[in-house]
Parts: sequence; structure tokens; C-alpha cells
Amino acid sequence: MTSSEKDDKNGTSDAKKKKIEDEGENAMSEEDQELKERLETCVSTLVNEENEKDVTLPLRLKALDIIVNELRSATSSMTSVPKPLKFLRPHFGTLKTLHMNFIKKEDEILKNENEFNDFLLLRARLADILAVLAMTMGKPEERESLKFKLSGMKDYNILASNGESSKIDSDNLGSWGHEFVRSLAGEIGQEYNDRVINGADPEKDDEFLDLLGMVDIIVPFHISHNAEAEAVDLLIEVQRLKKLQELDTIDEKNYSRICLYLIKTSDFMSDPDDLNEMLDTAYYLFKRQKQYYDALRVALRCGKEEALPDLLAECDDPLMKKQMCILLGRHRVHYEIEDDDAEDLNELIGNVHLSDQFLKLAQDLDVVDAKTPEDIYKSHLAETAGFSRRRDIGGATVDSARANLASTFVNAMVNTGFGQDKLMTPDNEWLYKNKEHGMLSAAASLGSILLWNVEEGLTHIDKFLYSEVEYVKAGAALAVGILSSGVRNDADPALALLTEHVDGDSHIMKCAACTGLGIAYAGSAREDVVQLILTLVESTEDGNSNMLEVSLAGLALGIICVGKCDETIGSAILQRLMEATDEELDHSHARFLCLGLGLLFLGKMEKAEAMLEALATIEHKIGKYAAITLETCAYAGSGNVLKVQEMMHHCAEHLTEDAEHQAVAVIGIGLITLGEDVGSEMALRAFDHLLHYCELPIKRAVPLALAVLNISNPDFSVIDQLSRLSHDPDTEISQNAILAMGIISAGTNNSRVAGLLRQLSEFYYKEAGHIFCVRIAQGLLHLGKGLLTLNPIHSDRMLINQPALGAMLVIIHSCLDLKSTLLDKTHYLLYYLTCAMNPRMLVTINEDLSWRPITVRVGQAVETVGQAGKPKTITGFQTHTTPVLLGAKERSELGTEEVLSVSSVLEGIVIVKDNPDYEPEETS
Repeated sequence: MTSSEKDDKNGTSDAKKKKIEDEGENAMSEEDQELKERLETCVSTLVNEENEKDVTLPLRLKALDIIVNELRSATSSMTSVPKPLKFLRPHFGTLKTLHMNFIKKEDEILKNENEFNDFLLLRARLADILAVLAMTMGKPEERESLKFKLSGMKDYNILASNGESSKIDSDNLGSWGHEFVRSLAGEIGQEYNDRVINGADPEKDDEFLDLLGMVDIIVPFHISHNAEAEAVDLLIEVQRLKKLQELDTIDEKNYSRICLYLIKTSDFMSDPDDLNEMLDTAYYLFKRQKQYYDALRVALRCGKEEALPDLLAECDDPLMKKQMCILLGRHRVHYEIEDDDAEDLNELIGNVHLSDQFLKLAQDLDVVDAKTPEDIYKSHLAETAGFSRRRDIGGATVDSARANLASTFVNAMVNTGFGQDKLMTPDNEWLYKNKEHGMLSAAASLGSILLWNVEEGLTHIDKFLYSEVEYVKAGAALAVGILSSGVRNDADPALALLTEHVDGDSHIMKCAACTGLGIAYAGSAREDVVQLILTLVESTEDGNSNMLEVSLAGLALGIICVGKCDETIGSAILQRLMEATDEELDHSHARFLCLGLGLLFLGKMEKAEAMLEALATIEHKIGKYAAITLETCAYAGSGNVLKVQEMMHHCAEHLTEDAEHQAVAVIGIGLITLGEDVGSEMALRAFDHLLHYCELPIKRAVPLALAVLNISNPDFSVIDQLSRLSHDPDTEISQNAILAMGIISAGTNNSRVAGLLRQLSEFYYKEAGHIFCVRIAQGLLHLGKGLLTLNPIHSDRMLINQPALGAMLVIIHSCLDLKSTLLDKTHYLLYYLTCAMNPRMLVTINEDLSWRPITVRVGQAVETVGQAGKPKTITGFQTHTTPVLLGAKERSELGTEEVLSVSSVLEGIVIVKDNPDYEPEETS
């Protein structure tokens, strides 16, 4: 192409551009054209390039006012780029230069005091306009919008001190519209961080006064305009969340949204101080609005049990008080109200009525009749012709004692809390169909069947306490402990009956009594019980049998003082680990001593640091196991990403021996991300990678980690993955996968899992260990005939019940060495599950605890945090009449306006009262 042709082409393209521009000019409506000319005239008057004498300060102020009014009226709603902003775009540079000149001219103007105030007002107004223009035209990293606004604020402050307050607009930020305030808030956060990085002390206000002055205006503006989330974000950004407590714009209309946002955002705070500050703020706001039930939930969430007396004393609504006590009972908080007339309330905290309510629920749903293990196995469905023939040829290798033991557990799980079954309660025959430790578990199963019903249960169990067979006696002792799990009784039968056995000489009685006390007093931190068991941990007799006693005693102490950071127990367990011989530490149950230590710090995050330092001195490989167990327990449910990365790092080493600490790290990933949706999803992806690329010890723990993440929540994709792993050629992977299926589907009666487990019972009919695991999984699946859950997360997925989570960890850690624990002689550890069992019901009651059936809607819970208006909290709901059963991720809401619920969360036992404003619909 020749140069002349190129020129022609360029010429035509220029002509085209000019034509388009002209068309754009012509396409402008007369109204817009007039606005453009008016703004340009104002700018030229303001700039006054010719320095004309006629253009006085008041005239320039008037021109500026016109621009201000045009901009304000246009930016109040930013659905599209406002016209004035568009027309002023070419003049941004000119106006910036003018502002610079104004700053330089300050000394000249100072000489003329009459004009000084007008000049300041002009400069401040100009800065306002430039701040708005810089929102779209300035460079983001220079934060020009904020700089101009701060400059304007300075001038306004001088004007105010000169007594010219009347000239200043009262609402100088909000009047520029939401978008401007939002943009400014973002720049304030960046500026604050920059100053902190450059050495400013965030604790002191002196170096941030200018920024905080604007924060004090922006936050109430956001809150009064339904942008509560942005107000909280800004305060978090400038580390001044306490300011929320001083605001009077927070009222009964918006407190719940602010508190919900604070609680949900706290999950993403890695710093414990920030997390506590957010929860404390939510606690204060709830309390100020007299929402004591919600304040209690927050207090339990951050472990502030010392706040309970004040909360209960402040609450003057007797129904609210009862509902709070029901929550304390559900959360297994050992607390006693001292008042004389508080007997009813203490009974609610002690779960005295739990058994009655549960049996009434069973009656209502028509599932009272006892079930046999065969009703669960449904062998007739599995025995296809081919399967039967194979069995005849190969001959069943399952020893009957193991099969009977499995049936004992299945029977105990299915009939948990119903007070009757077809094996144990009618006569003693079944007891003697088991051997030694099997007898222990069979006798102990009575505690599970009669769970929560202490009075009646003791009469059933009492006769076995005097049996001549040591194992039956030990089983009865354990049954007393199981029976009292989560229920407080004035007579304190567990401690009264088991003390002598802890101090006695019989090895098996000591083991059973310790486990029984651990289950009975889980989470209570009772000083007398602790002192009793502590003597066993401190005992120095040699021998394997003694190490078993020490380990089980350490585990019992851990679950009794779960999350209490008890130094006495911690140092006693640590001392025992340090002084033990290598042979003792090699004992298969020494892991439970480490778990006992970890449970003391469950969910307490940085409070475990000192203990971690001390554990580093143990040279035996168990030191590493103990350290990672402690760390994963301490950060359980915190969602701490840094700790998840640390656990992943532990898994990166390729070890085939001495890799037990890696298995704990894998479980730790599930434990840390528990209850936090985003983290849980990321963890599932991480487990896929671990299954693909890691060594066997890590792969074996993956099914258990999946179980921790989805307790009593049979997610389709997770069940699918476990179903694949349950056919793995490696024995331990497949056994763990089978048990994990049981834990994930516990108490749901999930038909898909039931079918998969029946297939597995066919597939592994020759493998005694596998069949035992399948049976236990089947028992878990039908736990309490589908009325119970093991899920430790409750109260609308906000609280983690520590004794329940601790009990689940006992089972999970047992699965790391099934051959020596559940498939050997300590299968009675399975009874720790009773600490995690709770009815998954919603029952509505009157204030006198009598049932009041009402209509409720039950559906999948929907995340509503930070959403505008009144979003729906559930989706795909069905309408039921209470009582109803709730799944792990389901939520319910009232389906009638006739009553009001005292509790903000419809879960468990809920007190309802008549709605005084309800008017029944008139029927024609």
C-alpha cells in the first residue's frame, strides 16, 4: 500500500470519527445540551482564567452551588452514569489544578479576613466535587477521592471553629449518594492499612482522627439505609468494631441482621482476638435488645460460661428463661441455678424430662415396638440364590461370638432410649451367648436401651452389679454410666456406684468404671470425679494391662473436662507420657491418652500453645501423634485456613511406616473445617488429591475425615465415594469406609445406604472383621429407629456440642487401629457414642411442658446473611404438624401466626405462646 493510499485511509477514518462525534453531539437532547452548556459556563466562571474583576467570590460560590446541586440530584441513584458526571469529565484536570492553586493562595487570602471564610467555603465545596469526580476518574491506587474529601473536611472544620457552621451542609456525605459513600469507605480501609504499615499504632486514635471522623458519619448512614453489612465491614477494616455498641441507630428492626452478619463473618477471622471481639459485639447488641436467648447462643459459641449467671439474672421473662435452660441442657452445659425456686429450671438444664419427651415422640410416630437385629440386617433380601449357594460351598467363617457381639451393638443402637428390646430386657439368656468382653458389652447395652431414664434403668441394671461373673459386673458398671449420659440426677448414681470399682483391684472393673464415668459426666468438669480418676493416670505400675487403664482413664478425664483447658489434668497426662517406657507408649491404646489431652483443649485455639511446646520434648513417635492430635482438637470447627495448610504439609511426606501422625493430620483437616461450608467443600477437594497421590497410612484416614465432616448428614456424593472405597483391596481402607458410611448416615434410616450395606454384607460374608463393621454401620444407620442424630452441630448450625464432638473423636481415633480396639477387646468404647446421641426432633410445648401441636414448615436451610429485605430462610419446604424430625441441613419456621416461639431457632424442644395480635380469619 502506497503512502498516499495510507493517508487517504487515515483521512477517511478521521472524518468518520468526526462524523460520529458530531452525530453524538446532535443526538443529545435539548435538555442535555442545555445542562452541558450550563455546567461549562459554571466551570468557566469558577476557574476565571481571565482573572476578571467582575467574577467575585460570591459569584464563584454561586456557580459552584449550581454544579453541586446538579451532581447531587443525579448521583442519588447510580443506575447509569449520571449526565452531570459525564459532562464534567473533560474538566476534571482543570478543576484539580484550580484546587492546587487555591491551596497555594491561602497565605494571600489570610490577609483579607472578610473574604477568608468565603474562600474556605469555596475551596471545601470544590474539594467535595473533585472527590465525587475522582470516584470514576481518579486512579484507584492514589485514593484521590479520599484525599479531596479529607482536604474539604479540614476546611469545614476551620469554618466551624470560626463560627460559620450555618454555611456547612449537615449531611455532607450521604447527600452525594450511596455509591460515593461506598467508594469512600473502601478507600478509608486502604488508607488505614497503609498508615498502620507505615508505623501508626492501631490501638491509638490520634493518628487516625481524620479517618475516624468520617467513619463516624458513614457507619450510621449505612445502618439507616439498610446497608448494615457494609457498616460492619468498614468498622472491621479500621479495627473499631466497638463503635457499634455506641450507636443509637441500631434498633429492633435491624439488630438481628447486624448480629447475624457479625456471627457469620466471625468464622472467617483467623485472629482469635478479632473473632472474640466480633462475637462480644453481637452478644452486647442482643443483650441490649433484651434478646437473651440469642445472647446465650453467642455466649456459648465463644465459650463465655462465666456470663451465664448475669444473663439468667437479667432475663425477667420466665418463658425465655425456661427456653434458655433447655438450650443449656441440649448443649450439655453443667450449670446449676442457685435460687430457691429454680428447681424446674435446673431440671431442664439437667435434661430430666428428655426421656419422657423422646418416648412421647416415639409414640406419636408409632415406632415404640422393639426391633431385633434381624429386622435391621434383612438377610432374606440379601440371600439371593447365588449368594446362598456360595455360602454352602465356602462355609461361613464368621464365628458366632463375633456375630452375637455385633447383634448386641445393633440391638443397643436401634433400641436406644426406648426402654425395651427383644434381647436384653426380657431375660438374661442373650447375655450368656457372648464370651468374656462380649458379656461386658452385652450387659452395658442395657444402659443404652434405657438411656436417659435413670430411675427405671437402675432397677433393671442393679441385679447385674452383683453378678459373680466379673465381665457381667463390669458391663453393669458401664451401663450405669451410659444410662446417666447427659442427664443430671440428685442421687448421682454413677459416681456413687462406680467409685469403689475405680479404687478396686480388678483390671476390667477399673476400665469399665473409668469409661462409665467418662460417659456419664462428659463435659461436666466435676472436681470430685476428676480427682477420683486422676489417681489412675498417675499410677506407675508396669505392664500392658496398667497402660490400658491409664489410657482409658486419661480419655475419660479428657471428655469430662472437654474444652476446659484444665492444667492439672493436662500436666498429669503429659507427665505420664514423658515418664512412660517405650514399650508402654507402643501400646495400642496409648493413643487415647493423647486424645484425652487433645480433648481438654477442644476448640480453644491458641490456648493449647504451651502444651504443644511441652509435647515437643517427647522423643517417641507418639509425641508427634499427640502434638497433631492436640493441635487439630484445639482448632476444631474454627475453619482456620493456616492450620489446614499445616495439616496438608504434614501429609506431603511420603512415609509408609511410623505415619500415624499423618492419619491424625488428615482427620484434622475435616475437624478444622467442620461446620463451615466453604472450608468443607475445599476439604473434600483436598481429600480427592490425598487419595490419588499419598501413601496408604493417609488413604486409610480419608474415609474417617469424610465421616467427621458429614456426621448424620448422608450427602449423596460423599456416600458415593465411600461406597467405592468400601470395596478397596486394602482391609483398613474398606473397613474404615464401611464405618464412615454408618457415621455419616447415623439415625437417618437412609434407604440408599441401607441397600449399600446389605450388598457389602453379601460381598464380605467370609470376612469376620468386615462383617462386624457392616453390622455396626447398619446399627448406626437405624440409630434410635431413625429418631436420633450424632451430629454435634446444633442451634441452626451455630454451636458445636463439645462432649458430642469429643465422643465422635473417640470412635474416629479407634478406627485408626481397628484390629487392636473395636475389633479386639475394647469394643465397648463404641458406647462413647451415647454422649453424642440426641433426638433430631422439633417438639413444641406450652409453658407447663405439655405438648402443643402446631403447623411448621420444614425445608433446606438457605443462607440469608447480608441479603436485603426479608429473604426466605428455607427452600423446598413441606408443611407438617409438630412433632417433626429434622435433617442435618434442614431448618423449620412457624407455619401459623396463631403462636409465637420463645426461641429464635426452631430445633429440639421449643416453647410457644399465644400471639396477642392474632386475629382468626372470619369464615363466611
